Amino acid sequence: MTTLRVLTSHREPRATTNPYITMLTSALRRTPGVEVVTFTGRAALLGRYDVVHLHWPETITGLGGRRLAGRVVRWLLAALLLLRLTVTRTPVVRTVHNVGLPADAGPAQRLLLRWFDRLTTHRIVLNDRTECPGPVTTIPHGHYRDWYTGPRSATVPGRFQYVGLVRRYKGVEGLVEAFRAVPDADVSLEVAGAASTPELAATITGLADGDPRVTLRFAFLSDDELVSAITAAELVVLPYRFMHNSGTVLAALSLDRPVLVPDTPVNADLAAEVGPGWIHTFTDDLTADDLTRALDAARAPRAASPDLGAREWDDAGQAHLDVYRAALARTRPAGRTAEVPA
Repeated sequence: MTTLRVLTSHREPRATTNPYITMLTSALRRTPGVEVVTFTGRAALLGRYDVVHLHWPETITGLGGRRLAGRVVRWLLAALLLLRLTVTRTPVVRTVHNVGLPADAGPAQRLLLRWFDRLTTHRIVLNDRTECPGPVTTIPHGHYRDWYTGPRSATVPGRFQYVGLVRRYKGVEGLVEAFRAVPDADVSLEVAGAASTPELAATITGLADGDPRVTLRFAFLSDDELVSAITAAELVVLPYRFMHNSGTVLAALSLDRPVLVPDTPVNADLAAEVGPGWIHTFTDDLTADDLTRALDAARAPRAASPDLGAREWDDAGQAHLDVYRAALARTRPAGRTAEVPA
């Protein structure tokens, strides 16, 4: 069959790239029948490709850019790309990582993001609970067993661990408050990950002040540091106020550590998938009782590793290619390629 050229919304993976993107790009490049073209302005506007695959389209529109001039350039690039996709009827595949528009998107970005949504031909969701319009295919988020291979720590008895970017919606303030109410002197909590703002870091520091059982490490974690932090824990705690998809849950499970997460249908499905003893849940606001109950449950006998067999990356590569072909079949006759002469 003809090889499809797929333009992705991310640049060539680097050391700091989200591991999900790096591993998916590698899986696609191992899959016969697909050629990955990573994002550059020239490739997007002048290159040859059959399908566009978006992950976080807000990165194309300049969300988070610090300088107005840079954001304006990204807006113009996104608008030109959207015009090209509209004129050439190039199919757009979107992986839905987050539900809804980013809260911090401005008017121009919201306009562009809605335009991307209107052009989307086929959506990929990471779990069956994500509700989307139009054709949808579920391709589960792959595991990280082949990625996080650094040295593991010895388990620290009684260690609760939070890892990942510290943001308001992730509920780290509530975790610290709940932990401080745990009376056991032999437990500990570490929060490890870069804070989204200095103000948030200061708030959490104030909440933890005076409790020597709490360690705060507000810094970006390398892969080896993340492995060390997760494997030192008896229980990884992700106290999010809202959780739909979480790569951090899969990172913990890939490293054979149980997790405490909000009680949601998605997490209930994951608990059934990976086997008993790995996913523990809480409802409403996290409490000290939730922490102690989950720690006791995590100490019960369980399998040596969770079942992540449904999350192999080679399976994901072929599944993505099937979606690309379906999207192309819906929009253009076979053999027609979107091309703008360079």
